[in-house]
Amino acid sequence: MQKAEFEASQAQLRIVEKLDQGLHERKRDQSFANNMLEEIARTVGVPVEPSEINEELSSLKREKEEAAAHKERAEEIFLEQVIELLSRADAAIDQEEIEQQYRLRVQSVENYATQDVHIPPLKSFMCPITGKVMVDPVSLCTGTACERTAIEDWLESGRTTDPDTGQVLEDFTLRSNIGLRQSIEEWRELNYCLKIRSAKGKLQSGNDSLFVDAFDLLQEVIHENPMNKDWIAIEGLIDIIVPMVGSSHNKDLKRQALVTLTAIIEGHSRNKNRVVEAGGVDRIVVCLVRGSGISKAAIKLLFELLQDGSTWKESTCTKLKQQSSAIFFLVTLLHGTDRESEEKAEVILSKLCDDDDDAISAAAACGWYKPLIDHLCHGPERSRMAMARFLVETEFIDQNIKLLGEGGAIPPLVKMASGNLESKDLALSALAKLLSCRDNKRIVASAGGVPLVIEHIFSSHAPTIIVAKCSEILERLSSDDGIEFLVDANGTRLELGPIITNLMAILQKSNSSPTIRKPVLRSLLNICKSEEILAEKTVAATNGVSLVLPLLEDPDQDIRELALKLIHHFSQNEPDGIADFLLDSRLETFVGFLEGDTCSDAQVAAAGLIACLPKSEVALTNSLIKLDVIPILLNMLRIGTAEAKETVLGALFRFTDPSNIEMQQLVVNLGAYPLLVSILQSGSTTAKARAAALIGNLSSNSSRLTAAPVRTGCWCFRASPPSVCELHGGICDMTSTFCLLKAKALPCLVNLLQEHQDATTYETLQALGTLVQDGLSYRGAKILHQAGAIDLILGVLNWGSVALKEAALVILEKVFQAREVSDYYCTAAKIPLIGLSTQRSENGELGRRAARVLAEIERYSKSSSMPLT
Repeated sequence: MQKAEFEASQAQLRIVEKLDQGLHERKRDQSFANNMLEEIARTVGVPVEPSEINEELSSLKREKEEAAAHKERAEEIFLEQVIELLSRADAAIDQEEIEQQYRLRVQSVENYATQDVHIPPLKSFMCPITGKVMVDPVSLCTGTACERTAIEDWLESGRTTDPDTGQVLEDFTLRSNIGLRQSIEEWRELNYCLKIRSAKGKLQSGNDSLFVDAFDLLQEVIHENPMNKDWIAIEGLIDIIVPMVGSSHNKDLKRQALVTLTAIIEGHSRNKNRVVEAGGVDRIVVCLVRGSGISKAAIKLLFELLQDGSTWKESTCTKLKQQSSAIFFLVTLLHGTDRESEEKAEVILSKLCDDDDDAISAAAACGWYKPLIDHLCHGPERSRMAMARFLVETEFIDQNIKLLGEGGAIPPLVKMASGNLESKDLALSALAKLLSCRDNKRIVASAGGVPLVIEHIFSSHAPTIIVAKCSEILERLSSDDGIEFLVDANGTRLELGPIITNLMAILQKSNSSPTIRKPVLRSLLNICKSEEILAEKTVAATNGVSLVLPLLEDPDQDIRELALKLIHHFSQNEPDGIADFLLDSRLETFVGFLEGDTCSDAQVAAAGLIACLPKSEVALTNSLIKLDVIPILLNMLRIGTAEAKETVLGALFRFTDPSNIEMQQLVVNLGAYPLLVSILQSGSTTAKARAAALIGNLSSNSSRLTAAPVRTGCWCFRASPPSVCELHGGICDMTSTFCLLKAKALPCLVNLLQEHQDATTYETLQALGTLVQDGLSYRGAKILHQAGAIDLILGVLNWGSVALKEAALVILEKVFQAREVSDYYCTAAKIPLIGLSTQRSENGELGRRAARVLAEIERYSKSSSMPLT
C-alpha cells in the first residue's frame, strides 16, 4: 500500500510538472488540454466523461477559492490558469453553453454598425509598456493597468515608477484586473465572431480570391484562440469547406482547404466527427494522390482525423477501410518523396491492418507486404493461414515475388509446412509460387525447407495432395539450377543417389497421380542433366530406363512427352533396350511424337533419341524409313530452332551412312542437300559442323555414281557432247551423284575454314578430303586451289589442334601429288611442314606425315613443271 501511495504521489507530481511547463510555454491548444485531462482522470481514477470532469473542475475551483482566502496568491494564480486550460478540453466543454455564448456575440456584432472585420481596441485595453492589447492585465496601486509579464520585467529591472504616469509606486503589489480582462476577452471574441462570419461570406461568394482570404482568416482566429474551433463549427463552415476539398479544381485552394480543416479539427474530437459526417473521409482519400502539395496536406489531415487523443478513433478507421481506394492510395504514398507523408501513411496503414486480415490482404495486393509478413511470422494460427491463402490465390509479378522473399515470407511458410494438413497444403502451395524467383530458392534452402520437402515426397503416410505439392517444389528448385539448391539448412549437399532412386520408385507405382508423376519426371530430368555421372550409375543400378519406357504409352500427353525427354537423356549413355522396346509394336506411337508443325520440345527429344540409338540397329532404321520419318526430320530442319536443327542433323547421320547409297539417295531426293548447304551459311557452330559432315558422307560416293558421257548418232550428225563435271569427269548433278560442286557447297565449306572453329574445321576438312579421293587428287587439287582452300588448309598447320593438323596433312599429301600445285605452294608450305616434321619426338605420327608431304614437295621441285592456272 505504501508503494502504491508513493507511485500515485509521483504520478501527481509529474502531472503538476507538465501543467507548470505547459503554462510556462503558454500552451493553450485543445489537444494539450485533452491529453492533460486524460492523464489526470487516469491518475485520480475517474472516467473521461463530462459529468465527472466538471466535478473535478469544480473541486479545483474550490481549491482556488481557498487559496485566495488564505492569501496564497501564487497558488491561486496557478490554479486559475490550470482551470482555464483544462476547461478547453472536449470533455469539459458544455456545448450548449458555448453555442449560447456565440449567439450572444453574434447578436452583439449584428448590433455593431460596422462593415469591417475588426473592431479597434479601447485605449484602456493597451499596455502602457508594450503598447499592445493585454492578455493578463494587473492593476498597480496607482490604478494603472499593465500586462502582468511586462510590469514584472519592469519592476525586476529596478524601476519603481508608474510606466504610464511616472508616479513613484508606494506599493508593488500586482492585483489581477478581472473586469478589464473580461472586457478584453469580450472584445477579442467580438472580433473573432466578425472574422468567422466574414470568412463564411467569402466562402459562399464563389470567388477564388475571396476563398483564399477566408482560409487565412480562419487559420488566424484558430491560431489566436483554439476555442474558435467550436464557433467555426457552429457557424457551419465545416459543411462548407469539406465539399470544396472534392469539388475545387484549383490546386492551391484545395490544399488551403485541407490545411484549414486540419487546423479546425486538431485536438478537437467533435469537429473530427463533423468532418466525417460531412463526407470528409472520401474526399480526403482522393486528395492523397493529387500532387505533392495536396497529398502532403491530405495525409496530415487524415492522420489527425483518425486520432482521438492518445488513441485512435476506431469508427473513423472503420470508415476509412470501407473506402475502396484508401489502402491503395496510402501504399502509393509509401513510395513518394516526402518522408513525413511516407511515415504518416505507414502508421495509418499499420493501424488499418492491425488484426484485420482483409486490410492486410488489401495492402499486400497493392504491393505493401510488411503486415502480411509480420502476421505470417507472429500472428495467430487463423491469421497465418489467411495470409498463406492470400499468397496462394493472388497473382504476383516477378518483382513482387522477389520482394516477398526478401521481406521474410519464406521461413514462416517453411515452419507452417510442418503443421496440420491444411497448414501444410497452404504453406507448400505458397512456397511453390514463391520459387518462381531464383533468389527465393536459396532462402528456402537456408530455412531448411529442402529436406522437409523431400521427406514429404517419400513418406508412405503423406496424403497425395502433399506429395504433389512437394514434388512441384522439388521440380522448381531443380529447374535451371539442377542440384545447386538440393542442400540442407547448413548448405551441405543432400545425397542424390537415394533421391534419384526414390523418384524412380514413385514412377513405378501404378497408382501414382499425374499431378505427382509430372513434377517427378521434370525433377529427374533436371537432376540428371546436372549430375550425369551419378545419375547414369543410379539409373543403371535401378534399371531406370525400363521403368520410364512404359510411360511413353501413358494416357496423359504431358507424361508421355516428359518420359520421352528423360529417355532421350538416358539414351546418350544407356541406349540398350530402347530400340527393342520401340520395335515391339510401339514405333508408330514413337513416330507420333515427331509429327506436327511447331517443332516442339517433344519433337526435338524424339529426333535426339533417333540420333542416340545405335546405328547398328538396322531394323529400327528401316522401320523409321517406312514410317516416313525422313520427311518429318527435313521439315523440322526447315522450321526448327537452332537447337532443333542441331538435333535433327544428328539424327540424319542414321540415314546418310556412306555404305548405304540407296538410303542416301532417298534423303537427297527428299531435298536434304540444299538444306544442308543453307545451314553451312547460317547455322550454329554445331549445326555447321554436322552439316559439313553429312555433306562429306554424301560426297564420298559421288565418284562411284558419276556416269561417263555416252556419244550417240553417226559422226556427222552427233549432238553436242553433254557437259561433264570438272571434278568427276562425267555427268554429275546434285541429286543423282551428290556432287558437292553441283550443290554449290564448296564456297560455303571454304568459308568455314576462315572461322577457325575446331568442330567446323575438322568436319570441313573431312568433306574437302572427298574431293581428292579415289584418283581425283589432280582434278581435286586444282579445284581446291581455284576455290582458295589450300592456303586456308596450310593455315590450319599453324593454329589447329593435333587432330586438325593431321586431317589437313591427309589432304595436302594428296593435293601436292599434282606437280603444278606443289610448285605453286612450295614456299608457303615448307615452313609449317618443316616445323611439324621436326616434332617427331612429341607426336611421331604427325611428324612423319608432315615429313612425307614435305618430301613430295621436294621431289617435284627438282624437276620442271607447267605453271598452275
